[in-house]
Amino acid sequence: MISMLKIFNTLTKKKEVFSSIIPGIVNIYVCGVTVHDLCHIGHARTFIIFDIIIRYFNFKGYRVNYIRNITDIEDKIIYQSIKNNETISMFTNRMISEMHKDFSLLHILCPNKEPRMTEYINEIIKFIMGLLQKKFAYISDDGDVMFAISSYTKYGMLSHQDFTKFHLNYSRNIHSQKKYNFMDFVLWKISRYNEFGWPSPWGHGRPGWHIGCSTMSISQLGCHFDIHGGGSDLIFPHHENEIAQSVSLYGSPYVNVWIHIGLVTMRKKKISKSLQNFLTLRNIMKFYDWEVIRYFLISAHYRKPLEYTESSLNNACISLNRLYISLLGMNKNVIPLDNSKHYLKKFCIAMNDDFNVSKAFSILFDISHQINKLKVDDFKKAQEMAARLRQLAKVLGLLQQDPEIFLRKENIKKMQKHGNEIEMLIQERNRARAFQKWGLADKIRKNLSDIGIILEDTEHGTIWRR
Repeated sequence: MISMLKIFNTLTKKKEVFSSIIPGIVNIYVCGVTVHDLCHIGHARTFIIFDIIIRYFNFKGYRVNYIRNITDIEDKIIYQSIKNNETISMFTNRMISEMHKDFSLLHILCPNKEPRMTEYINEIIKFIMGLLQKKFAYISDDGDVMFAISSYTKYGMLSHQDFTKFHLNYSRNIHSQKKYNFMDFVLWKISRYNEFGWPSPWGHGRPGWHIGCSTMSISQLGCHFDIHGGGSDLIFPHHENEIAQSVSLYGSPYVNVWIHIGLVTMRKKKISKSLQNFLTLRNIMKFYDWEVIRYFLISAHYRKPLEYTESSLNNACISLNRLYISLLGMNKNVIPLDNSKHYLKKFCIAMNDDFNVSKAFSILFDISHQINKLKVDDFKKAQEMAARLRQLAKVLGLLQQDPEIFLRKENIKKMQKHGNEIEMLIQERNRARAFQKWGLADKIRKNLSDIGIILEDTEHGTIWRR
């Protein structure tokens, strides 16, 4: 019997057996991109991990309702639109289009719905009015509507911090308009100096970041749903604040399972534009195939940080090459049969252990090794094993390209980075073979092998790998 799916819940700090609120249906909300610039490698990791989670739920037979929002109004967006001499909608529409291009190139599945914060202003205003009526919010001296964290006694439950000292200075009977404590956060920010905004009962302004996600998630999925997620940098304050305002208004648990993805780092620091280590996906995809980037970003456990290095990307390329080489000559139309079903079971056991992709990879390499052996001993069985490899790799969004095309593309990218020396040697070897100078051809192959270059002769030409 295959084990049940267990997911690490940030809220409880435990792996828990997953059970959806509605049997057979998974409702999941993921905090999407704030579209003030092009997407970076950190964005890619978060959404590729959730892409795999969605794919695995689909693979297990669940019907998934996946919501991924877009934050299309906040201070940086306003600043960038002014800087570019664009209206806010022109700027955000352009950035959203670029984001979709990046995600499409990485073969990230589209969400069922992709709400934008600016589409939910009326709902946000109603949400804030409800919090004011229940005395969980107040209007500050400068006119902003604030959430009083001291009014919510369980504040800190997600980030596992103790904020009880802040609960002492709040009473629902207080009529003072001063900010109650420095951790209270904005629900509605009043416009100043003709800033962009919308009319509201409290004046012209715009919503805070946290209230937008609570409103969009509840509008789409209801006040109690299965899974909420995002990057680990959102645990506090963003997701903590979402819980506080959502539970305060509706009284329900809001979310059962919280999933958070480790950050991508460079020299042990979070990738950030302000730290000048900002890597756009566009630049990386100039040098690496989308599948290599995808493999690299899931190579460490999703909850752990991932250090960005070129050597790690090159290692991902080598690993993918190994898998694709085993698929050379295999018919992609063959379906997996029962004789490889034990690999399916092992794969599911790995993925059921908190989406352990590293363990799942080991299963894929076991299958790949078997294919290479069976190509000599039992070609038909090798074809069936290759079908199983493709089936399981598809759950990770991998191995869906033609092997020869992938390997040729990688050779081209390597040559772009490392020059034409290897290609010149391959051409020299091809000439030697054409004139039946087998000794010279073998010598060139051996010389390349001695420096770690492996040649693979195919009907479409010679490809090489490290």
